[in-house]
Amino acid sequence: MTLLPLSSSLAAALAEGPLVLDGGMSNQLAAAGHDLSDELWSARLLADRPEAIVAAHAAYYAAGAQVAITSSYQATFEGFARRGLGRAEAAALLRRSVELADRARSEAAGEGPRWVAASVGPYGAMLADGSEYRGDYGLSVAELERFHRPRMEVLAEAGADALALETVPDAREAEALLRALDGLGVPAWLSYSVDGERTRAGQPLAEAFALAAGVDAVIAVGVNCCDPQDVERAVAVAAETTGKPVVVYPNSGETWNAQSRAWEGAAHFDGHQVDGWVKAGARLVGGCCRVGPDAISAVARSLQNR
Repeated sequence: MTLLPLSSSLAAALAEGPLVLDGGMSNQLAAAGHDLSDELWSARLLADRPEAIVAAHAAYYAAGAQVAITSSYQATFEGFARRGLGRAEAAALLRRSVELADRARSEAAGEGPRWVAASVGPYGAMLADGSEYRGDYGLSVAELERFHRPRMEVLAEAGADALALETVPDAREAEALLRALDGLGVPAWLSYSVDGERTRAGQPLAEAFALAAGVDAVIAVGVNCCDPQDVERAVAVAAETTGKPVVVYPNSGETWNAQSRAWEGAAHFDGHQVDGWVKAGARLVGGCCRVGPDAISAVARSLQNR
């Protein structure tokens, strides 16, 4: 492994200026011809086609991304168990997600530091029924903590520079994730999936962000997999509420239909929008679902030209 030590930390880099995140893993894999109709989504390729995941990470590094998010969003012990994989095999695949991103980083051309953030998706991602866009699963905070902690432990031990606690639809799940983060010895960012100025579960963003305000291990807070039009106000609320750097990586603006398992509507992600996001306080900027390398390249150029 060649992961950067925490002395070359992502947190320190954020103090020096905005960094470029990658884009959507699933759309890049689909563009390369891989079938993602499976409930495990891109996590299936951790076992079946790991070289495809390396290639997807490489495409974003080549586009100018400085931070890669691993393919572990939908990788869980419970999801792998439904496929007959035991805990040891599942843990090995979680570790592999970090190793594949690191391999792409090691092989990337160009100078400058790069980082790997291990994706920790919400409980609803494991259900594969679109509930990550609704939240409120009927589980207690303690139950959600018990779900998240084991895989977070594995991903932290795998050597990721940070954990990406991402696409969180509900402040109650954020509370569980923050409890699970305690004592892991690795920094994290916390990003909500939002609708306007509320989480997907309906809580005001100021209340949701406030949960992370006093957590030292959280190096950034923000939003992801939301409409680009919702970003700028969310950035301002996150910055005002926590005083921490803000992370933003919206989707293309299209809407996921869980029944048809397809994206609908028109895309309106524009790399030129990032200037407003950065002025509002964003320090980690990229894209989520349906945002590919061309768009990330535009984000990188926009940040370089500021």
